[in-house]
Amino acid sequence: MAEKEWGRLPEPPREVVLRVKRYDPERGRTWWQEYRVPTYRGMTVLDALLWVKENADPSLSMRYSCRMGVCGSCGVVVNGVPRLACQTQIAAVASRENPVVTVEPLHNHPVVRDLVTDFTAFFEKHRRIIPHIVRRDMREVEEAEYEFLMTPDEHLSIYQYSLCIMCGLCYSACPVAASDPEYLGPQALAQAYRFIVDVRDEGYDRRIAIVDTEHGCHRCHFAATCSAVCPKDVDPAAAIQRLRRIVFLRRLGLWRKRKVAPLAGPLEKPLRRIRAEYPRHNLVEGADPERQAREPVDIDFREEWLRE
Repeated sequence: MAEKEWGRLPEPPREVVLRVKRYDPERGRTWWQEYRVPTYRGMTVLDALLWVKENADPSLSMRYSCRMGVCGSCGVVVNGVPRLACQTQIAAVASRENPVVTVEPLHNHPVVRDLVTDFTAFFEKHRRIIPHIVRRDMREVEEAEYEFLMTPDEHLSIYQYSLCIMCGLCYSACPVAASDPEYLGPQALAQAYRFIVDVRDEGYDRRIAIVDTEHGCHRCHFAATCSAVCPKDVDPAAAIQRLRRIVFLRRLGLWRKRKVAPLAGPLEKPLRRIRAEYPRHNLVEGADPERQAREPVDIDFREEWLRE
């Protein structure tokens, strides 16, 4: 009960059976291979795969990089669900009663070898929606000396969708992508919405024309599996529905971009340097942290810029 109350995972089984789907492109052969892997608390699926590669089978192929849920390289299907291997703990997908963990390459992506998949088409669909700021006068982007003006609320309207790390999990979980290879997919469509509503962008007409097609936003069946597996809670399913609303209203002549952010000019008043003071705490091991937080023992100074 205490573990559930504090959100802690139980101890993993002492050993798991890692059942990996292998693929050899030279022979065109696919098979399942099992490895017995000793575990420890906090061990992830990626840790288990690396243990196999280092101790049992160096021929096992996989893709990974940061090992901290940032790069999106280690996407695989674990027990039938697309996940990031570095974020998935063994204790979350295996137990002493059922110590078997199945690992497959991402669905809807061509397999190169074992757990490595080809993202060429996925990245091409992302490029197709013009994933960058477009202005009618592109010199404002390429040569401007100042940034675009944007309020905090305007930034929050796109912030969630800008968290996408292009891991491909949403595309792997999408049933439409499984049946229609030309479908743009949840990642590309969510990014199209993110740029269309961005107040700094003026390329919305071009993007609406790209997504308003048979294989664009109208193809989505709203299964919402893309949002369910997203490791960054981007919620591409919601973005697609908002994108469809814009497309329909645009067809009826009822939607237009309310505001386009102007370029900022030079500051009316110059900035001046100030000396800012920040309390620094010397933490003592074993002492009460709340008490130490109330008793700053030193001051850090650093220079900052401040408007007049």
